[in-house]
Amino acid sequence: MSRVPRHKTLCWVYALIALGALIATWSQNIRFFLEDDNGGLVGFIEDSYANAASSSITNDLIFVLVAAFVLMVVEARRLGIRHLWVYLVMSFAIAISVAFPLFLLARERKLEAMGREGLEPSTDGL
Repeated sequence: MSRVPRHKTLCWVYALIALGALIATWSQNIRFFLEDDNGGLVGFIEDSYANAASSSITNDLIFVLVAAFVLMVVEARRLGIRHLWVYLVMSFAIAISVAFPLFLLARERKLEAMGREGLEPSTDGL
């Protein structure tokens, strides 16, 4: 019985996380925006701070977003991942829970390609 390489397994895991996040976030986004008098984007942001629990989760996500952006910028530069801006825009336009696993998938594919080509990632960081 042949084993699936770790690389392929990780790619599938990242893709499934992104798909699950897309369904989980956008099913609720659509539900919100279909409500009468939802206040649009401003209402959405205001509702994310409606009480202490939602404020905590919103603030938590903001800090995860910042940490993910730092990691994405550093890794994109180190590995030469192109079109980083797409993942950053997707984080706001769709959801960080969708964009980040897609970035990790692209990173994993880049690492695999570099390994096949015998290339080493850059160590110059930022």
